[in-house]
Amino acid sequence: MSLLVLGLILFLGVHSTRLVAEGWRGRMLARIGQGPWKGAYSLLSLLGLVLIVWGYGAARHDALPLWSPPTATRHLAGLLTLLAFVGIAAAYVPRNAIRARLHHPMLLGVKAWALAHLLANGTLADVLLFGAFLVWAVLAFRAARQRDRAQRVAYPPGTPGGTAAAVAVGVAVWALFALWGHAALIGVRPFG
Repeated sequence: MSLLVLGLILFLGVHSTRLVAEGWRGRMLARIGQGPWKGAYSLLSLLGLVLIVWGYGAARHDALPLWSPPTATRHLAGLLTLLAFVGIAAAYVPRNAIRARLHHPMLLGVKAWALAHLLANGTLADVLLFGAFLVWAVLAFRAARQRDRAQRVAYPPGTPGGTAAAVAVGVAVWALFALWGHAALIGVRPFG
């Protein structure tokens, strides 16, 4: 469990510099430059992600059960993760109405993903992993919206083609992951 906690601290800590240390982040960017900053950010994020995966994998084998989720929560989790994948795709597909309307669909996707897994799983390791990501995504979304308002950020309107592409990519990747990838990478068949 300690590797999971360490990984969460490292990964979410790196991803929280804009939340808790915007001034320090700006000074570091000015001092070392964008390339070295992104390199250090990426390496620390990757290390945190590896520790999360390793720690969660180890913690799942002897996880302390906190509750037994009803079967219906798996169906709800499937729907929420579908929305999560569409949101994440919308963060990258240009000129889509989802991003134009929601502004930060990646963070909303992380919220939906984390909530889905909290509903469908009931161990201490699940609460730590998915609860931490949910809290982080809520705070990061709030901070991003505040920055947008302060900087008067305007998002370009979406086009029907961009929106359709975001939805199609999200649904396709979700289907691939739900039907094959989740079992291959995590060892759990969500619809099995």
